[in-house]
Formats: sequence, C-alpha cells, structure tokens
Amino acid sequence: MQKEGIVIPNEFTLSSVLKCSSSVSNGLRLGKSIHGWMITSAVDLDVALGNAVLDLYVKCEALDYAKRFFELMSDKNVVSWNIMLAGYLGTEDMERSVKLFKMMPEKDVSSWNTTINGLLQRGSERDALKLVRQMTLDGPSFNEVTFSISLALMSSLRNLELGRQIHGKVRRLFIYEDTLVRASLIDMYCKCGQMEKASRIFQELHQGIVEVQHSHSVPWSTIISGYIHNGMLKDALEVFSSMVRDQLEVDVFTLSSILSASANSGLLELGWQIHGYVQKLGHIWDIFFISAIIDMYARCGKLDSARLFFEKTQTRNIVVWTTMINSYAIHGKGTDAVQLFEFMLNQRIAPNEVSFISVLTACGHAGLVKEGCKYFRLMKQVYGIKHSVEHFSCMVDLFGRAGCLEEAYDFIHEKGISNMSEVWKVLLSSCLVHKNVKMARHVSEKLLELQPNEHGPYILLSNTCSDNENWDEASKLRGLMQEREVVKLPGQSWT
Repeated sequence: MQKEGIVIPNEFTLSSVLKCSSSVSNGLRLGKSIHGWMITSAVDLDVALGNAVLDLYVKCEALDYAKRFFELMSDKNVVSWNIMLAGYLGTEDMERSVKLFKMMPEKDVSSWNTTINGLLQRGSERDALKLVRQMTLDGPSFNEVTFSISLALMSSLRNLELGRQIHGKVRRLFIYEDTLVRASLIDMYCKCGQMEKASRIFQELHQGIVEVQHSHSVPWSTIISGYIHNGMLKDALEVFSSMVRDQLEVDVFTLSSILSASANSGLLELGWQIHGYVQKLGHIWDIFFISAIIDMYARCGKLDSARLFFEKTQTRNIVVWTTMINSYAIHGKGTDAVQLFEFMLNQRIAPNEVSFISVLTACGHAGLVKEGCKYFRLMKQVYGIKHSVEHFSCMVDLFGRAGCLEEAYDFIHEKGISNMSEVWKVLLSSCLVHKNVKMARHVSEKLLELQPNEHGPYILLSNTCSDNENWDEASKLRGLMQEREVVKLPGQSWT
C-alpha cells in the first residue's frame, strides 16, 4: 500500500497495523516506526487512533513511552485511562495503579473490573474487597465479569457469607446462565468447602434444569478440581468417567488434576489408566501434563517408570527437569538428583527457584552438605534468584539431618531470618531426631514467641522431653497447652 502510494492509510488502517504490531516478536520496533511515520506525515490523531498507539506501547511493555504519550494526548477518554491503568497493573506497582484509578475523571465498569482483578491477582485481596464494596455504593452496575471477579475474590478469601450474597444477586439479575459466572460460583463453593452446594449447581447445569447452549461450556474441570481439593476422589472420578462416556473433550487441566490426585493417593492403577487414555487421544504432549505423569509414577513408587518416561520425552523444559529431580529427591536418591541437576546445567537450561528447592531437598536427604551449600550460593551469585523461606528451610533441614545443629542455628542468625517461624520448626524437628534437649528448649521458646497459639512447638518439645525421660518438663508443657487453650489436631495414619 505504501509502495504503490495510490491509497493513503486512514485511521482505521493505522489502528489495524498497530494492533498487529503488538502481537509479534519485534512489535515495539515496528510500532515505533509506524508511529514515527504518522508524526512525519502529520496524521491527525483522533482519540481512537491515539488509544491504538497507547495500547501498542502498553502491550509491548514500553511503559515509559506509554506514560509520555499519555501525558501528551490532548484528547483522552475512559478507554485511554483504562489502557494506562492496565499498564501500571502489569508492572505490579499497586500503589501507582490505585492512585491512577482514583485520578480518573470517569470510571466505567471496565475500570473497576481491571483494578479489582489487578489487586486480586497481586495478592491484595483486602484492598480488592474494599473496592468491590465501594463499587456497590457509588460505582456502575456489576456486569458478568464483575460478578465472576467478585466470586473469585470470595474464593480467595474463603468468605462464604459474601459469596452467598453475590449468588443471590446473580439469581435476581438473571445472569445465572453465563458460563464464566457459573464456573466462578462452583469454584467459590468448592474453595469454601461447600461441595454439596457446588455439586447441586453442577447437576442443575448437567441435567438441563438451567438452559445450556453448549455442553462443553459446563465447568466440568472446576467441579473435578473441587472434589479433589476437598478429598473427594471417588466423586471426582465419577464426574471424569461421565465426561469420557459422553465423549466430551477433556482439557489438560482436568487430566493433570486427576493424575495429581492419583499420585497423592498412591493409586497407580488409576494413573496407568489416565496415561493410557491420553496416549489413545494422541494429544498429550502438554509440558505440564508430562510433568504430572512423571510425578505420578514417582509418588506411586515407580521411579524407573518415571525416569523412562522422562527419557522418552523429547521436549523438556525446566518444569519437566525439575519434576524428575524432585522425583529422585522424594525417593532419597540424592546423588542421582545432583547428577541430573548438573546434567541440566550442562544442557544450558537455567534453573528456577523450584529447581533449587528440589536439589536442596535431595542434598538434605542424602547428607550432601557440601553440595547443598554450593547450590545455595549459586542461586544468587550466578542465577540472581532471591532466596525464599523454602530455600532457607531446606538449608536448615540440610544441616539438621546431618547433625550439624550448631551450624543450622548459626545459619538462621547469619541470614537474618530469625523472624521466620518455618525455619525454627525445621530446626526443632532436627533437635528431636538428635535428642538435643537443651537446644530444643531454646528453639521452642523462640517459636512460642512467634506463634504462641500453634500446637507444633509444644508437642515437639514435649516429645523430646519424653524421649529423654524428662517427664516433669513434658507434663508442664501439656499443662501449658491446656492453660492457653492450644488444641492439637488428632493424627491419622494409613497404609
């Protein structure tokens, strides 16, 4: 079009090519060149075309360009503000995002939805809830997306009462048949442990009490995941079997959920059936599903099968490698896990934070203290990965299992993590194993400062005292639990 020069691009042409630019790998360079052509050609920017330029910069994560262009825009509408708001939310700068939201001269339902969902996705559930309440008072009417986000928020907060109120409003507004809202309602009741209610909604949909235009839109995966989450594996399998019988398409998420459940329950035969079913379908090679199969075989005691499947897999990313390393770790094969980790590094595959948790766990189980310390240093020095509480706990466990209790104690203070109750719990367990009553008492005192209402520190120290026949001290601890009304959950065991 440019070469022929017969037809001059108008605002619709330019909006289209800008939209295309944001979806390709070198989109920012292309988009900037188009924007440059528009400036040199003195193209008149109306608000729609201006929004297309702004959207390009936001989607290409060039927020500095977007901010500068936004400030220069003489004509802005609510869409312009929403694009900029989405850009700030993408950077996880919640303070600036909320500030921009409050500055907006006009807010439509999309503005509220974007901000509430952004807060929810970044873990600011309480702030998101405040905004939902504010929206009910002086914001626009909820639409289907607002209801879905609000139900997801109630799921995250496990707030059953507010979830029920939203459900009632959905019923009254006759938007119950919306697929997104239905799935969100089922998920909310599942997360709040109300499986009878979730099952009833699902059965209404499945049996046609509520009109459903497309059977595949019924949220089968949501109810299956809910059953699994609530320990109702039999019900999950019945729904899954119904899907297979009705020849409905089973998504990878559902298959992975069933596989994870069979792994956690040690149901190898079920895992075999799922593996065979997926091979028969011929579309299994989703990277997360591959990891789920490896994990299932490992947790069901078939480490050789897990390794064989791993070796047959041609497409391996960091998730697959990490799963296999973790498989060795849970079987106590520390040396094999370390060798595989080193082989992965030689293949120029950069480890992530989960990979390091797996290899540090493996080192701890195998007593490989030197190797564990090396990998802990590698994390930050070579790969720039910030240590989390899980990595610190792995290191304390590494020292503790090897009987290096003093080193574990010093490590906690050297790293400035004495405020983390998780690392003290790990050290207390090691004190119990190695019958170090003196250190156990000191660690317990620290834990009781941090978590005075947790039963774990009392029980572990009491057991340590009992094992060393210090009955008076053990009795005092049990009495202290009763005095402070600390309740221990009953233990359970199954073979």
